[in-house]
Amino acid sequence: MLYTEAGQFSTTYAADRRVFRLRQDRIAIGALLAFAVVVVPLLGNDYWFSAILIPFLVLSLAGLGLNLLTGYAGQLSLGSAAFMAAGAFAAYNFNLRVEGLPLLASFGLGGVVAALLSIVFGLPSLRIKGFYLIVSTLAAQFLIPWALVKFGWFSDFNASGVITAPPLQIAGIDLGSPAGRYLLTLAIVIALAWLAGNIVRSELGRNWMAVRDMDTAAAVIGISLPKAKLLAFAISGFYLGVAGSLWAFTYLGTVEPHGFDLARSFQVLFIIIIGGMGSILGNFLGAAFIVLFPLLLSNLAGLLPAGLVDAGQLENIQKMIFGALIIAFLIREPDGLARLWQQFRARARRWPLRY
Repeated sequence: MLYTEAGQFSTTYAADRRVFRLRQDRIAIGALLAFAVVVVPLLGNDYWFSAILIPFLVLSLAGLGLNLLTGYAGQLSLGSAAFMAAGAFAAYNFNLRVEGLPLLASFGLGGVVAALLSIVFGLPSLRIKGFYLIVSTLAAQFLIPWALVKFGWFSDFNASGVITAPPLQIAGIDLGSPAGRYLLTLAIVIALAWLAGNIVRSELGRNWMAVRDMDTAAAVIGISLPKAKLLAFAISGFYLGVAGSLWAFTYLGTVEPHGFDLARSFQVLFIIIIGGMGSILGNFLGAAFIVLFPLLLSNLAGLLPAGLVDAGQLENIQKMIFGALIIAFLIREPDGLARLWQQFRARARRWPLRY
């Protein structure tokens, strides 16, 4: 049995509350982190870093931010890309206008600005929910990008509203290379994922889940609904703001407000739906699916005979296949890829026995 728990006892409360309670999990996550930090920078090339790994990590972080709000707190939102834009432009302006401000502090302050805006657009959640809350958060998706284009101060009066990332240096170390940008992104994502894992296991996380499951019952047992909901919007906005900063600084290098449009918000929403709501791991699985599957379709299309499919229609056909597979997948497994991983673990615990 690969996943046997025999002989593994928790003798303290701290040991029982560990994220990875089983020895197999600790070994696996340690090996995965060592592979990502040591082996990948040695073996990866510029294409893998710039086109696959960095967007995968940033989208995982954005999905994590939305999952804290929707998957754990039960509050719906379609303004994810707007808060990413707010974080990116705020980090740019802090870095531009505050001399000597460290790069990581710029990311953090960008996240704080996005968190404050998220609280403002989350205020309607105190009175409305469901479809009406989606509409109120959708206002952020139109208002914030409009403000970033309307007022040139946000883009340092660039005529096209484009911002360009400053040199990526931390403590004198140049991280401008693809491998350096990957390691910077990876370090931030690991730190924030660890923090999110502890948040959802804390009293605040339990309050969120109580509000998600039945807010009336949560209020009856003494949970402050306004505090729980607004904290969910704030922390979600912080994660999305930092993700937007990474999207602009470590992934694209140059970005405009229209790069954070409604399609980006739907992309983040698809990540948590495919990966699994209420799951930290699901964000990474969903982001991997969103990033890798279109590349797989493109490579398969390249194997077709020349002239069989018009090049102009090939992209539309790929989108249709991608959408149809997402629908089929959700019908087959509505709880997402994280649920498949849980089923695999359950079977591994009793392997080679069937029951």
